[in-house]
Amino acid sequence: MRFICTSVSKTWKSLIQNPTFISTHLHHSHNKNQNLFLLSVSRIGKQFYTLHKEDDDDPDFIEYTSFDSPFHAPHLQHPHHRTYYACGTFNGLICLSYGLRNRAEVIFLWNPCVRKFLQLPYPDVTVGTHGASCTSFGFGFDPKTNDYKVVRILYILCGHLYLVKSRPVVDVYSLSTGEWRILSASASLPPICAVTSCSPPAFANGALHWIAVADDNKQFVLVFDLGDEVFRQILLPELPGEILWTRLSVYGNSIAVFYITGGIDQMAQISIWVMKEHGVASSWTPFFTADFDFGEAMIKPIGFRMNGDAVFVFGEGKLVSWNPESKEIKYLRMIGDDGTFIDSYIESLVLLDKATNVAVTY
Repeated sequence: MRFICTSVSKTWKSLIQNPTFISTHLHHSHNKNQNLFLLSVSRIGKQFYTLHKEDDDDPDFIEYTSFDSPFHAPHLQHPHHRTYYACGTFNGLICLSYGLRNRAEVIFLWNPCVRKFLQLPYPDVTVGTHGASCTSFGFGFDPKTNDYKVVRILYILCGHLYLVKSRPVVDVYSLSTGEWRILSASASLPPICAVTSCSPPAFANGALHWIAVADDNKQFVLVFDLGDEVFRQILLPELPGEILWTRLSVYGNSIAVFYITGGIDQMAQISIWVMKEHGVASSWTPFFTADFDFGEAMIKPIGFRMNGDAVFVFGEGKLVSWNPESKEIKYLRMIGDDGTFIDSYIESLVLLDKATNVAVTY
């Protein structure tokens, strides 16, 4: 994974770090269609990152390569030994948050291919300025401006985890400018709500998607378009009884939503609904509903493989994939946890064009 060609000569280094070359290389990586998937498993004090390759001839989730966290080095470790969580990945960049899932202390953009990372400045609005609050970070790419953006939603708590008293504060970080901006236009802001899941948002069709709960306790999909920088809402499927939607995930060019009922020593029922036409609530379609008896603890959905299999963590952290057509359960021979993250991935040179005093080489 280490990119060493920049050390050959000054001419090579200048060429490879040129934004045009980086863009051309990125376009070539997309066309190669390697079907790489990033798997990130975070544990207290240590992280594991692997790339897996899938194709029609070899459908197994085989490890393609692995890379260490850049923060394992003693001089880069934080003193509190908290966890790094993946907030998203796009074009070879991985967005990591450090700290508690809903109260991140530091945000990084990391490209393991070129062994560089960038620590983002922290927004001005914090717990110290606004009192008890929670945050959720999302990461994606704005094709209109050819820019990478990190979005932070900060919602002010009022005595209970999901009881909020005002509209969230929203900050947007632009990689091209290196600065945060607070969204101030009332029409651009979300309603009074709180993000209900610690899982990262799903990035699809240029927009980030969270599951949120309004002040009337109804859940919905909160959508933020990275180009227009405007929020909108999408209704979730209407089902009988009280349903707790647990996670959104990218599915093809759209999104899917999971919910699970049951618990320890109970048969677990897993349901997945897919939005066939992105942004159209009436296109929610039941993908599958199935009963599982793993004989273990709660099951947590992670996302989808390239072949459409759903991936779950269950029991003591075992990773499994489940094919909705064949009903086949496949053990992936890996151990995950609450911080497990899976998404498609391509290798790129993004961050090579950043100044050496901004992006850190390790």
